[in-house]
Amino acid sequence: MIQFDVSTDSTCDLYREYIERRNIWFAPLCFTLEKDGVQEEFEDNFSCYQEYVDFYKKVEGGAFPRTSMLNYESHLEHFRKMAKAGVKDVLHFSISSGLARTVSVAKQAAEEVKKEYPDFNLLSVDPLTATIGQGILVAIACDWRDQGKTAQETYDYLMDVRLRIQHCIIPNDLFYLNKGGRVSKISAVFGTALNIKPMLTFDSEGKLKVIDKIRGMKKAFSYVLDTLEKAPMDENKTIIVVHTDNEAGANELADLIGTRWGVRPKVVIMGPVIGAHVGPGSVSCGWISTCTRKEITGC
Repeated sequence: MIQFDVSTDSTCDLYREYIERRNIWFAPLCFTLEKDGVQEEFEDNFSCYQEYVDFYKKVEGGAFPRTSMLNYESHLEHFRKMAKAGVKDVLHFSISSGLARTVSVAKQAAEEVKKEYPDFNLLSVDPLTATIGQGILVAIACDWRDQGKTAQETYDYLMDVRLRIQHCIIPNDLFYLNKGGRVSKISAVFGTALNIKPMLTFDSEGKLKVIDKIRGMKKAFSYVLDTLEKAPMDENKTIIVVHTDNEAGANELADLIGTRWGVRPKVVIMGPVIGAHVGPGSVSCGWISTCTRKEITGC
């Protein structure tokens, strides 16, 4: 018997088909693209792979993406819709608190909805990650829900698992990190010219950290393999490679991982809200490890 529902915003980067098949309550964020003084607004609710590719092609063609977090009113509307439908217990996933304050906004909105619907009980999950890392946790929550676990049991388990999700995030260039305030403009210019790939990860507080700088994508892939040696996959072998319109690079990394460990990662494309900050051409890897982040990176 199912004892709770699962809800997430679109920063989980799960495909629409999966969201519908797993009966996930879904709240899409919005983003804008600006080019030649003209702004277009879109929902992060793509229905097919080509829409993701088209987004990155527009960005490569000079369109500037802007994103914003899901605001209080949007959370109210989303949770009220669930409560009206009879949902009582729910796990809701937002982007890492180290990147935005969405987790606390969700809690505030849920408390307001509970005044109208006293049986509505929400646990706001801070994944301390985003994109595929957040998606991994959402998928686990769906599995535990379908196994008849309670919301609290699942929440407690996820609080442990989230600190064992490792990341190797490889932007193709530094300009988008510069726009997001992650690196200086000078570093972006010289680093990109020298084909420097910053290696990013999430720390124990869910903040993005530059942990190394590597010259060239091939060496960056070797870094990922070395990190997998230090922080091996757990017994479930959950591992995903995600890209921002660099399918060839993503498949190359997946093949390298598959050859070494006998488990080929699933390859997916990153959604526009997170992808806007990473930039086109990136390749990243996320997996559940036997080790915590602090044990591997010290942070």
